[in-house]
Amino acid sequence: MAEASDTLGILRQNLLDAGCDEQSIQRCTDFARKGEWQKITPYLAEHRMLLLEQAHASQKQIDCLDFLAYRIHKE
Repeated sequence: MAEASDTLGILRQNLLDAGCDEQSIQRCTDFARKGEWQKITPYLAEHRMLLLEQAHASQKQIDCLDFLAYRIHKE
């Protein structure tokens, strides 16, 4: 775990926790090292959209299972 004063370590751990791949993490930490924090934002937005799409797909699968369970229970 990164120390509170270890900005790059905190950034890396947060990106790992968010499920970012190693290439994206490296790119973001490179920008941070250069002080180009604003360049990280598009990568965060892109990963967020990916996670949101996955969440929606999972929700659709859950809805299908719920409907199937409802139909079975109704029979």
